[in-house]
Amino acid sequence: MDLTTTAYGTWSGGRFMHYGETLPEERYLECIRTAYDAGIRTFVTADVYGNGKADELLGVALEGVDRDSYCLVGMIGHDFYVGQRQGNKGYPRFTDPELRGPGEYKDYMRMACSKSLERCRTDRFDLLMLHNPDDIGYTSEAVWDGMLALKEEGLTDRLGIAPGPANGFTLDIIQCFERFGRHIDWAMLILNPLEPWPTGLVLPACEKFGVKVLTRVVDYGGVFHGELKPGHAFKPGDHRAYRPQGWVEHGLEKAERMLPLADKYKLTPIQFASIWNLSQPMVESAVPTFFQEATEDARSIDEQIREFAALPDVRFTPEESEQIRAIGDNTGCMTLKGASKRHQTSERADEWPMRPELLELAGRYDLGVEW
Repeated sequence: MDLTTTAYGTWSGGRFMHYGETLPEERYLECIRTAYDAGIRTFVTADVYGNGKADELLGVALEGVDRDSYCLVGMIGHDFYVGQRQGNKGYPRFTDPELRGPGEYKDYMRMACSKSLERCRTDRFDLLMLHNPDDIGYTSEAVWDGMLALKEEGLTDRLGIAPGPANGFTLDIIQCFERFGRHIDWAMLILNPLEPWPTGLVLPACEKFGVKVLTRVVDYGGVFHGELKPGHAFKPGDHRAYRPQGWVEHGLEKAERMLPLADKYKLTPIQFASIWNLSQPMVESAVPTFFQEATEDARSIDEQIREFAALPDVRFTPEESEQIRAIGDNTGCMTLKGASKRHQTSERADEWPMRPELLELAGRYDLGVEW
């Protein structure tokens, strides 16, 4: 089964990524079941969430559900089996030279994929994605040979790449498509009406190489769920509290200017953001984050899920899409991750020096040289 237009991610609910209230386990399970009952048929998990706990809970929540009735998307890439957590940086990628060399990649990937499937209580993924790769993951023949081997062994029907968790990696992604696009069916990228950049630069390459796109952060930190108000106070430890001061107010102001188009199509804010994403080239699925906000008057997370699941089958015209993109234009608003001329050495797993071939690629795709 291929991905559906609406998807649910196991990072929702605050248990494995700190957003809003942390749901107790039974409520977390109920949210997954609510998503299925509401009509969502794609579920996305990653082995590193809770060191396998998210996989496990997804398997519990969907136990007894016809496996052919939903699409299961898994992600592997962080080595929490052997690697040591590095504070806020998380676990190292399995390609870290201090952990293993290229000759050991295939065995690790088979082990990680098999254990993830076991926790999910199934024998195959519909899509398996390389999760948050470092520069080796984007460029290594051994990595993509390992991914292809998992498909050939029947452990997954499709392959993909999921950059992140921050935004960027534009040139790295496009080069990865050029080198390994014959293997890549899907990419999971950050995109929403308030963050059209830089993913908008990648979409033409997705079209060129036939890579479908699953978009995350559709909700823009909750702005498009309609729960945030100016001056919103986030709980200590909430990931969104680390964003630049004023991001909520700035986002709400821009979103307000987009609402006439939402009204035209009778869309709620999260439906509006999702439809805008789905109106872009090669975008075929959307996966917001669902929060139980830590305020007394907050809607239940279940209501958010049902609202998204009722996404109508409409698309914006190219002119309408461009109108929204212009309002939300965020070009240059952040320091992007991945290859950059800012770095002389690779001191972090998500930042590395620029390579001449990437600047040549940028020239071919008319993407400029300021990276």
